[in-house]
Amino acid sequence: MIYGLPRKPKRNKYGAKKAKSGDIVFSSKKERRRHALLLLLVKSGAVTNLELQPRFLLMPGFQFMGRAVRKLEYIADFQYDMDGKHIVEDVKGYKTEPYRMKAKLFQHQYALPNGWEFHET
Repeated sequence: MIYGLPRKPKRNKYGAKKAKSGDIVFSSKKERRRHALLLLLVKSGAVTNLELQPRFLLMPGFQFMGRAVRKLEYIADFQYDMDGKHIVEDVKGYKTEPYRMKAKLFQHQYALPNGWEFHET
């Protein structure tokens, strides 16, 4: 608050609006809709082991010239098994350059060697 006045909510640079489903807050309405569909697939038995926001370490943190360099992680939206395949999925409205770089690193380090599928919706 500035001088007793409430602040305006910060607007997302790419126009995405946060969406809530139960206790879960999603980054966008598109991501929330995809989660609802995946939940239906879980109930039908077509999808198993659904996980939200799985983290994958792309580069560990380290020290360089006396300074700490933070680790680099890729955080997907969903991870699940379907039709005998392990799938990691990201819901995107706009692909930023950092996302593209992290997605390539993830595919090289995790998806390719493990035979996983990587889906962008």
